[in-house]
Amino acid sequence: MKYSPGYAFPVGASQTEGGINFSIYSQNASSVTLCFSIPERSDELGAGMIEVTLDPHKNKTGDIWHICVEGLPRAGVLYGYRISGPNDWEQGHRFDSSIILLDPYAKLVAGRNLFGYATEKMSRFLGTYDFSSLPFDWGDNYKLPNIAEADLVIYEMNVRAFTADESSGLNESIRGSYLGVIDKIPHLLELGINAVELLPVFEFDELEFQRFPNPRDHLINTWGYSTMNFFAPMSRYASAGGGPLAASREFKEMVKALHDAGIEVILDVVYNHTNEADDAHPYTTSFRGIDNKVYYMVDFHNKGQLLNYSGCGNTLNCNHPVVMELILDSLKHWVQEYHVDGFRFDLASVLCRGTDGAPLNAPPLIRAIAKDAALSRCKIIAEPWDCGGLYLVGKFPNWDRWAEWNGKYRDDIRRFIKGDLGLKGAFATRVSGSADLYQVNKRKPYHSVNFVIAHDGFTLYDLVSYNFKHNNANGEHGNDGSNDNFSWNCGVEGETDDVNIHALRSRQMKNFHMALMISQGTPMMLMGDEYGHTRNGNNNSYGHDTSINHFQWGKLEARRDDHYRFFSEMIKFRHKHPILRRDRFLTKKDVTWHEDNWDNHESKFLAFTLHDDKFGDIYLAFNAHDYFVKALVPSPPHKRSWHRVVDTNVESPNDFIPEGVLFTETVYNVAPYSSILLEAKP
Repeated sequence: MKYSPGYAFPVGASQTEGGINFSIYSQNASSVTLCFSIPERSDELGAGMIEVTLDPHKNKTGDIWHICVEGLPRAGVLYGYRISGPNDWEQGHRFDSSIILLDPYAKLVAGRNLFGYATEKMSRFLGTYDFSSLPFDWGDNYKLPNIAEADLVIYEMNVRAFTADESSGLNESIRGSYLGVIDKIPHLLELGINAVELLPVFEFDELEFQRFPNPRDHLINTWGYSTMNFFAPMSRYASAGGGPLAASREFKEMVKALHDAGIEVILDVVYNHTNEADDAHPYTTSFRGIDNKVYYMVDFHNKGQLLNYSGCGNTLNCNHPVVMELILDSLKHWVQEYHVDGFRFDLASVLCRGTDGAPLNAPPLIRAIAKDAALSRCKIIAEPWDCGGLYLVGKFPNWDRWAEWNGKYRDDIRRFIKGDLGLKGAFATRVSGSADLYQVNKRKPYHSVNFVIAHDGFTLYDLVSYNFKHNNANGEHGNDGSNDNFSWNCGVEGETDDVNIHALRSRQMKNFHMALMISQGTPMMLMGDEYGHTRNGNNNSYGHDTSINHFQWGKLEARRDDHYRFFSEMIKFRHKHPILRRDRFLTKKDVTWHEDNWDNHESKFLAFTLHDDKFGDIYLAFNAHDYFVKALVPSPPHKRSWHRVVDTNVESPNDFIPEGVLFTETVYNVAPYSSILLEAKP
């Protein structure tokens, strides 16, 4: 090998005329050593590594350490760094030169090949690269879907859980992989969604709980909120344990196939914390050992302890200039290299905090993401709260770009449909686009991402089957997970043979889904709700790589003609009716509320008509009472008649009739806990 000083930029591993250049930022390091190996010359990952200590006089520019190595292969080399620095915990330093650290800018990560194998829990993770392969062939006719935000119907899903179950019918080698998703695209198209929001697919540590004795040491982090690196696709989602190179290629194949089907790809990204845990149980793999004081928020008033606004032991120092640049570079990498269409930012309120944790009115990172040209076509969605109490629903800094997960929508819809008192006005506000939250700061209805169910919390089936969480399987004696679920078990906790309760639960699930699909804003549903997936009352199932989380394809088939049919038809109805997805807030000309007394605290019934001269009016009524309500139906528009499309109290397939059934009466007897939809047709 031959060595030269190399270059500070680009940061990470890059190919130059002189060889392979390695560059890493560390402001507080006193010594940096590059470690690398060529797997063909060793028997195990990282064995027999060559170590080269960088000369701070020759191999350092500002706070960036760099070196160029001539003679290395153009692919497959494994590399990392040993870094020394001040041994001063109270000043925020956590240097440990005994650990070989993962490059934050590594574009590929090598470690474990197979998902969830506990025997590999102590595996070392190293960076790798591939400068020898031809560029991925996206195809001559390839194009991005570019779906308008107002037209999105989002399906939140987990790559592994979607096809990991044997019931998927896939070959074992591709179950739980990116290629498995490709095989199931026909299901997504039949359901009617046009965007998938993938739970974290950045390289993450699924065995984070298994390295030391603790109440959760039986769990496998299947959701993926334990990021190790912000550039590399999860290598264990490659088929047949193919590793990082296969993961990169297959991720692109998945994106291309979804795009060819007209489905956008939104990534759930975790920039609020990493896998390196807290100071009590540290697992140093990268940032902590490179420059803890830079990469994490540190409480200098409390002996240099890590601040914890993420609930996961550490908080990324997002608005530090170096960390902000890292995040922007990561986002642009996923857009330019992998062609993704947008991002949902986990606990995005963390990104609104300064380096000391204090909330910022105009967070530099949030603005930079909104203004960056490379991200201009992307959907950007905030989860507008964090574990430190910074709740920004309707107030998230947005620069006319950021959408939000609308937590108030979730809560108000749940409470009204289950029959809580005094929610009629809130329900009306939510289904009309939450103007109280978004119109006031000149945003659009589609900036409200409406959801009743998400990955954390109850599934839709469990929402109508359990009053209480049942999380004992998580090992924390039921202390984890939210206690405020606004759920109702319809009379019996959990499973029952009572046919009347089954019927009520079925109606309630359909009521929730219809409310979601007729609401102004951007709807999002959870994978599995289309057939009524249950987690047996577990509302925090992040650690179960089992049927608790895995999509049950057999149950989908069993419920295809009833529950699933209704869900699919309701989504398609939304697509066919622009009146349900306006890009402006409703005016008095757009809606008539059939309500004289909004202050009636006892009323659990709401009816209204949406007006559209071109496509025809839609009449909707929701009855959350436990008795029938005789609803006075207004006269249809001139030369049109009402046709009943939906009545959730009617048995399938008559609960949803796409072409509608002529309705000529002036009164509709709306059943308890049910909803109806009438369409005015010529």
